[in-house]
Order: sequence, then structure tokens, then C-alpha cells
Amino acid sequence: MAQQGFFNAFNDVWLLDGVRTPMVDYCGAIGHVSPTDLGIKAAREALARAGVPGSDIGSVITGNMAPGDFDQFFLPRHIGLYAGVPQQVPALMAQRICGTGFELFRQAGEQIEAGACDAALVVGTESMTRNPIAAFDHRTGFKLGAPVGFKDYMWEALKDPAAGINMIQTAENLAKQYGISREEVDQFASDSFAKAVAAQESGFHAGEIVPIVSEKFELEGYKPRGIKLQGKLTEVSADTHARISPVEVLAKLRPVYEGGVQTGGNSAALVDAAAACVVASGAYAKANGKQPLARVVAAAVVGVPPEIMGIGPAPAIRLLLERTGLTLADIGRFEINEAQGAQTLAVGRELGLDLARLNVNGGAIALGHPLATTGVRLTLTLARELQRSGLRYGISSACVGGGQGIALLIENPQ
Repeated sequence: MAQQGFFNAFNDVWLLDGVRTPMVDYCGAIGHVSPTDLGIKAAREALARAGVPGSDIGSVITGNMAPGDFDQFFLPRHIGLYAGVPQQVPALMAQRICGTGFELFRQAGEQIEAGACDAALVVGTESMTRNPIAAFDHRTGFKLGAPVGFKDYMWEALKDPAAGINMIQTAENLAKQYGISREEVDQFASDSFAKAVAAQESGFHAGEIVPIVSEKFELEGYKPRGIKLQGKLTEVSADTHARISPVEVLAKLRPVYEGGVQTGGNSAALVDAAAACVVASGAYAKANGKQPLARVVAAAVVGVPPEIMGIGPAPAIRLLLERTGLTLADIGRFEINEAQGAQTLAVGRELGLDLARLNVNGGAIALGHPLATTGVRLTLTLARELQRSGLRYGISSACVGGGQGIALLIENPQ
């Protein structure tokens, strides 16, 4: 039986260039910065690195999950306007939880292939720190003796009420199903940290990062926005979570659930960050003398049982391969979001994946998983890695809370 799901094949869609901010620990140096301003920063730099004027952008497609301030409704529009995109160009917010960043590329591809635009600006931005403490049931007032309903938005959002389960528990389910031990998960996490540190020390990560500084974002006729770093800090230029983490250190951490395999050390880190890319048609790239970073070949989205949502990348990747006629052996590099260590290992086992080709510059356990940013970051990292290693095809992918998987196939044009 053919794999079920949603599939797009793109004939002439290209990733010209992109950039991301540093990924900074929760409640860290950029925890006070609006996700809108993080997105503007990344968008401006992506346009500059691609050598594309804002006036050439025909669509702005953004992603952001949790509101980081009261003007989140305007986030797509403000990112486009303050990045220099013309007023008449529309802006959109897309949402597919952890798969949001990949969804931005999928929608950009659809718009470009349909002739709606020649070039699109895709921006994923997330402040995990600024997830609100929220209440949804006090609009009519506080009833005498009734409990006050303010809760941690981020913590509550990790629970899937349909399945009565949170995201860590879905990984524990996969650990049991695939016979994955705590020792294996800790080893995988330790390796992720080591690869991330090596990529930092070699300068690889620095090549895709724009440092954050205090600056104003001016827009003629409108109120300026901007970023102001706190205290004596003048620049934030590197990811902050990556550190050498030996297995014996990780082994001392208490599991989230007694007898389980997942801990705070072998699950995705909480960080704040934004990432942006310019996606365009081949005709635009050729007419403007651009050397694209990658070709966006295809996208696939599937549904899986909510209680094992983390397995989602496996069927999404299978659908990509089935419809494009490729095999696992054809794919030189994989970037699969490390939501939890057991979850990523389960995907690897389900596919029979060679882990030597997976997340070779470190994954979300070491670097972090800023929800809507992740898919843009992974795809940009993958495109750069394919060029560095001289490989042709790569797949970036993630599981999605609620029970989905999403994957992108890209090709190195060199």
C-alpha cells in the first residue's frame, strides 16, 4: 500500500541564501527581545546575504507559535515592512507546531510554482522565554471560591489532551516500542553535544549566524522598532547551550518519569532564536545572476498516532523517497529535529538510518528547538553542509505534536 500523506514536487524552486540568530538559552541574553524583532533581524540579514532587495520580494511567509508580546497578530506584517518589503506585498503566518519552519518552505514553493511571486521571504521566529503565563477563562470575572486559571503556556502546550499525554511521554512510548535504553539515549545526546561543539570550534555554525546587537529598525512614517541588549552586553554572537556533556554526567540526571529514559539533558533545549531564508524561482535566480545555496525538490507531510507523534519523520521521509524515486542510500545528509533522544533514535531504527549521516553538526539536544524557527534553521544548516561535504541530496525533517511528520528534500546545485 502506498504511503498516505500530503506531497509536493517542485520543479524550479531555489533557496538562495539564509541566516539565523544565535540560539540562546531560555531566560538568557535575548529573553527580553520580541520574536518580531528577532524575525526582523534575521529577515534583513537574509536579504543582505542573498543580495536580494526587499522590493523584489513578492510574499512574506512567517511562523511563530507562542505569542511573545501583545502585537503577535502583526508579526508577519511587521517583519516584512521593517525588513524593507514593499507595503503592497502581503504577509502570512503559518503554523504546524514543530514543523512550522518546514511548512514555510512548502508554502513558498507552492506560491512560486503557481506564479504568485518570483521570490519569497520565509522567517521562523520564537521566544521560548516569552511564552506567557495565561488564563482563558476569566473574561467574565473571578467566581467566589473558584480556582484561578493562570498557567504556564509553554508547559501546558506540551500536553495533547486528545491522547491525554505530553510530548515526553510520547518519546517514552517509542523507547518501549523500539527497545531503546537510557544508556543509548544518553550516548546519542552526548554525541549531539560533541558534534555541536566541534561545529562551533570549526567556525561552521558561525557561517550561518548573524550576531545580535543593540540597534533600531527604522520604517519611514512609522514608529521605530529595535533590539536593545541589557546591561553591559554589546553583542550576542554564538549559540549558548552546546557544551561537552560526557555520558557519565548525563547518566546522573533524574528522568522526567521514574524508570523512563528521557531527562532534561537528552531532550531538546529551550532557546530563543529566529531564522530566515530567501526562496525564489530559477528564472529569478538566473535573471539576477544568483548562485543558489540549494534546490527545494519536494515536501511531504503525514499523520501518525498522537501517542507516538515522534515517529512522524519516518513516514514523511518514506513518502518523499517513494514519490521521488530515491532511496535512503541516495541521501547524503539528514537533519532530523531532536525533540527527544529516544524519539530520534526510534525514527532511525524505523528507517534503518545510518546515524553517521544524521545531524552531523549537532542537533536540538545540544543547540535547542525554538519551535517555529527549527525547520528554517535545519534546512539552512543542511544546505550549507551539503555544499561543504560535496554531497547531492539531503533531507530535513521533524515530528509534530498531535501526531504528524514533515520532511523536505533539497539538492546541492554544485
